[in-house]
Amino acid sequence: MKRTLVLLFALCLVGWSSVAAAAPQGQVVVAQGVDPTTLDPHWHEETPAYNVLLNMYDTLLFRDKNLNIIPWLATSWKLVNPTTWEFKLRQGVKFHNGEEFDAEAVKYSLDRLRDPELKNRQAANFRLIASVDVVDKLTVRITTSKPFPTLENQLALRGAAMAPKHFKGKDKVFADRNPVGTGPYKFVRWAKDEQIVLEANPQWWGGAPKVKTLIFRPIPEHAVRVAALQAGEVDVAVNIPPHLVPIIEKHPKLYVSKAPSVRTIFIPIYTYQFDTANKPVGPVEGPTKDKRVRQAIIAAVNPEEIIKTVLEGQAIRVATPLTPKHFGFDRTLQPVKADPDRVKKLLTEAGYPGGIDLTLNSPDGRYLKDKEVSEAVGGQLTKAGIRARVRTFEWTTYLNQMVYVHKASPMYLIGWGNTTWDADGTLGPLWRTGNPLGNHHNQDFDGMIDEAQTSVDPKRRLEIYSRALKSMLDEGAVLPLYQQMDLYGVNKRVDFQALSSEQIVGAWIGLKAGK
Repeated sequence: MKRTLVLLFALCLVGWSSVAAAAPQGQVVVAQGVDPTTLDPHWHEETPAYNVLLNMYDTLLFRDKNLNIIPWLATSWKLVNPTTWEFKLRQGVKFHNGEEFDAEAVKYSLDRLRDPELKNRQAANFRLIASVDVVDKLTVRITTSKPFPTLENQLALRGAAMAPKHFKGKDKVFADRNPVGTGPYKFVRWAKDEQIVLEANPQWWGGAPKVKTLIFRPIPEHAVRVAALQAGEVDVAVNIPPHLVPIIEKHPKLYVSKAPSVRTIFIPIYTYQFDTANKPVGPVEGPTKDKRVRQAIIAAVNPEEIIKTVLEGQAIRVATPLTPKHFGFDRTLQPVKADPDRVKKLLTEAGYPGGIDLTLNSPDGRYLKDKEVSEAVGGQLTKAGIRARVRTFEWTTYLNQMVYVHKASPMYLIGWGNTTWDADGTLGPLWRTGNPLGNHHNQDFDGMIDEAQTSVDPKRRLEIYSRALKSMLDEGAVLPLYQQMDLYGVNKRVDFQALSSEQIVGAWIGLKAGK
């Protein structure tokens, strides 16, 4: 198979122009629920970090407001043969420290991303890359070990940030504390758990941003976030709870921007235990070792009721961790209905006629009403005979001390915003053996994911994904809950549009005249 993609320049597609651009002015303060765990462009694995990083770092490809892949640091690209891609690079781009962006920078970035010594959390998404070679100053060739039909998706995603050779020989702490990209904003300072300050890059290849200063503040409590918005202390606030939407809509200086998110909220249930190097060490201990117990957990929960009561209807029930927007979504799969009788039957068959005691782990403040949702799930489980204790954690602690090190057993709530728009971007990172977030080990499932990742036949890939989803659900490896509706509170002086990708792109934010 051979194809060539000849694409328009990104400036044309997104409507920017660097010609006679006005000088950046003013500031916009964005309140996220949590602080990033890192600012290393290849180490992060969560959206709050990505929203900061994408303003400092560019990728070869990007997605526009309509979620189409567009040129970014690469101006055009082609598939030379099934395993060889060639990218032409934008001329005249510089890193914030003055380093030139060229083919050598691309090679360094992708090699750093995949360096086994660094153990970057994004590396698994690029494991099919065999080599990155410099053809000339503005041409780079990527060779894959097998066909890699989703490479474009991955190169437009958070992990594929272009980093300077300034990081070479430095540890992760250095990259974490000294971000240097080619993006529209430069790093100024990070006061942990207080604020991250970015300043506009007037020399950005896409033209100077409209807003001079972009500030990210972590405010975990929903009510506090809205209060800060009302007081004018922040200009954009994420994850507005539905019951606070009317307050914002009635406020003379505020408005609500919303979009159906690519993110689904679900509860992975451990089927296997892994060590901190992501190696399987054996079936998980405790009641959830039995598939029937995991199936009982799923049958005990009524997400429709949680959507209605906790989220006030601002979510969409899902049968799997995918949304209808994702390639690989299977419309034939229907959500499991709550069935107390089936729960009792399954527990009895598994040897637990008197019920069981389990722990559900959850973040507090990362997702819309995550603590409340987890408590509602815990209440439903307990009512059905699965006595659930809900433990909540601050986000950084939750990720670094629980989820990433596989200590969130036997089950934990998480959201996953898969902006590859392909099932591979969810099923691989979360359920394929050996990934940082994976707690599931099934060789047949792994084989399906690997085959789907390398197949160039879309129909074949859809069929494989359907089988993989059914296998995962049959194993009771996940309790799907809902697709999130993203609700943002915004000051009327700010021109802001909610995106299904959940991206907060400073270069797309402006200030309205007279506001």
